Amino acid sequence: MSDTNQNITKEYSNGDTTVVWQPHVCIHSTKCWKGLVSVFNPKNRPWINMDGADSDAIRKQVNLCPSGALSIKQ
Repeated sequence: MSDTNQNITKEYSNGDTTVVWQPHVCIHSTKCWKGLVSVFNPKNRPWINMDGADSDAIRKQVNLCPSGALSIKQ
């Protein structure tokens, strides 16, 4: 894998909140999808469904990400 692929950043938005995902930072703790599978489901593509919960619930779950791979765009 090239350095370019290792630093991919993806954004998912519902118009109110934007989740930023940096897969190269992820430690696969599973906290995101175990805590809010309606939004974060690794079996789905895309794996983040911003319509799966309200923005407050999404922000709360993102803040539990231990690696910082998930964050909220300011």
